[in-house]
This record gives sequence, C-alpha cells and structure tokens, in this order.
Amino acid sequence: MPTYDYKCDACDHEFELFQSITADKKRKCPECGRLKLRRLIGPGAAIMFKGSGFYQTDYRSESYKQGAQAAKKAKSDGAAKGKSKEKGKDKKKAKPKSGSQGKKK
Repeated sequence: MPTYDYKCDACDHEFELFQSITADKKRKCPECGRLKLRRLIGPGAAIMFKGSGFYQTDYRSESYKQGAQAAKKAKSDGAAKGKSKEKGKDKKKAKPKSGSQGKKK
C-alpha cells in the first residue's frame, strides 16, 4: 500500500497517510476539520526492477548510443572486408592445377 501526502489549504497542515490505492481521497483535515484537504503529488518511492531484461545500458545517453553504433558499423565493415578476402583465397585454392591430375592416358 502506498503512502500519500496531504495538505490542508485552510491551515497548511501537512501529513502522510498510509492507505490503499482503491481507498477514496480524504477530504476533511484532521487539524482544523475543514473540507480543504488535497492530496499532493509526491516523488514516490524508488523503482525496483526485478527479473531479467533490465540493464543499466538500456538508458544510455544519445552520444553514447551514437558512438556505440559507429563502432559496431566499423566492426561489421571490417568483418565484411575480411570475408571478401577469404572468398578470393578460397577461389584460388579451388582451381585445379593444369598438370597431370585431370588427364589419363
């Protein structure tokens, strides 16, 4: 159950009240008895993420994300160049020599 902050507009009395989410808002001030009580929007409690899937890196700054994306692109470009070199080597190895292997007498 959450804790709500209340303030009376008539006498400026402030207090916290521990009540259910489904409970109605209080209207009557416990100090002066007037119907000038209002619920304040508070900072709330700390958010706790439980379970897998929540990481510190999920909320990085835009500059970090751009740098990481550039590094990832550079890495993938380097890998693509390496693969094209390997393909060329494979083709050279796959060609049979024109010596005595292909001919029978």
